[in-house]
Amino acid sequence: MVHSYRYHDQLKKGDRQHVEEEEVLLSSLMCAASSGYFNRTRPKLFSLVILSLLSCCLILSPPLFCSSSTSSLSYSFDVESDGVATNVNAKAYLCSSISNGTICCDRSSMRSDVCVMKGDVRTHSASSSIFLFTSRNNNSVMNKVSSLVDKDEELHHEKIKPYTRKWETSVMDSIDELGLIAKTENSRINHHCDVMHDVPAVFFSTGGYTGNVYHEFNDGILPLYITSQHFKKKVVFVILDYHNWWIMKYGNILSLLSDYPAIDFSGDKKTHCFPEAIAGLRIHDELTVDPSLMQENKSIVDFRNFLDRAYWPRIKSMIKGEERGAQKKLELKAHSSKKNLKQVHEATLKKPKLVILSRNGSRAITNENLLVKMAEEIGFRVEVMRPEPTTELARIYRALNSSEVMIGVHGAAMTHFLFMKPGSVFIQVIPLGTEWAADAYYGEPARKLGLKYIGYQILPRESSLYDKYDKNDPVLRDPRSVSDKGWQYTKSIYLDNQNVRLNLGRFQRRLLRAYRYSIAKVNSRYHLQSQ
Repeated sequence: MVHSYRYHDQLKKGDRQHVEEEEVLLSSLMCAASSGYFNRTRPKLFSLVILSLLSCCLILSPPLFCSSSTSSLSYSFDVESDGVATNVNAKAYLCSSISNGTICCDRSSMRSDVCVMKGDVRTHSASSSIFLFTSRNNNSVMNKVSSLVDKDEELHHEKIKPYTRKWETSVMDSIDELGLIAKTENSRINHHCDVMHDVPAVFFSTGGYTGNVYHEFNDGILPLYITSQHFKKKVVFVILDYHNWWIMKYGNILSLLSDYPAIDFSGDKKTHCFPEAIAGLRIHDELTVDPSLMQENKSIVDFRNFLDRAYWPRIKSMIKGEERGAQKKLELKAHSSKKNLKQVHEATLKKPKLVILSRNGSRAITNENLLVKMAEEIGFRVEVMRPEPTTELARIYRALNSSEVMIGVHGAAMTHFLFMKPGSVFIQVIPLGTEWAADAYYGEPARKLGLKYIGYQILPRESSLYDKYDKNDPVLRDPRSVSDKGWQYTKSIYLDNQNVRLNLGRFQRRLLRAYRYSIAKVNSRYHLQSQ
């Protein structure tokens, strides 16, 4: 997660790296070029002369020659950043409706580019390309012109890196680039289909910051849901920078988004053919789904319900296994009264559950054992979790899905608030120097999910930095001024070298608020179940 600070630092300073790769072949051919039929590379001299002559006709009589795709994309000129359009239906993304045989790229978002290809789409992993072969039947004038160029001439060429952090040059340099190339149908003789698919494909990368749970959800899983859920599982995922462990880790989610096995774009040398392809993923904001940009007004709550469906089958199998184990223990304790065991079980269930996401290393709570004791004395049943990269997500989901309160120190693990039920309490401990990021990345998204969010901003005395710096040092007195010096200062001082020792008297007030709220919910739920 820590890498994501860079984007917002740039936004605050106005230093936006909005890279536009659009090029114009001939300004007089803009109308025809919008249909995606002309090569953006330099044509041969003879062809250029013919095209130039044709341009006069196109300028004088554009209604006669523009393809239907031009009108379908006309709203694109009002598009603002992140795909939100002015004076148009926000749910109608640029390139959401294009003609057959067309390539269309939406580069209006600061976060990601998305290109759409429709027609005879074929992969060619050896050249990191996707080809679109077109018959050009939509326009007789185009047919005459294209007959004057080589049969294997490129008609349209776009490039895209299908990862959702396009403003961040350092990470985008590591992402594989895709070439999206339109050619004449005569060229496809050299690209026979090995595998025919009758559903669309979505191309995206699992490179970049993959390996960090915040980035895995924010940059990958959520954008994948936003981009593909409307296909109702009738879609194939083609992955660049493919990782087997990623497929295993998110298999429950992928199986609910697609009925088909994912394809390793570089590793699979077969030519896969599709009727349509989307390259790149749409992203709305930090760990959220914007209903105004979604069909059927789907929101982050719908995504959370989607996760529930994805993980519940696995959770059920866990519960059955535990029940079998409990039954064996019960048989071994035959002298114990079943009635007494039931009473103890019911009394435990009446207590609100508190999960503490524990950290090792930096930003750890050094008096965590005292926090657990205090929480139990208040009346919580406490579970301490220490998620590791290898921890099965279904286990974490189960723990948080059944909890009323979650406590954790600002960091990537806070992404797991997505696993909590709306109406639950999320208490984020905010170390020095992380105030803004804690709210932007987790606080505000948690509120959008419907959680009761409590941000606990620590005092300098609660930070391990208090013992390292003079009390008047800006590191303690004015963390913002230190963070403004650059990302490396924030990382090296506040993220990598700071632990927390909670003032339990001060923290108790937040915990009591959470308990009173949660106990009312638990008693209400238990009352309904017992009726």
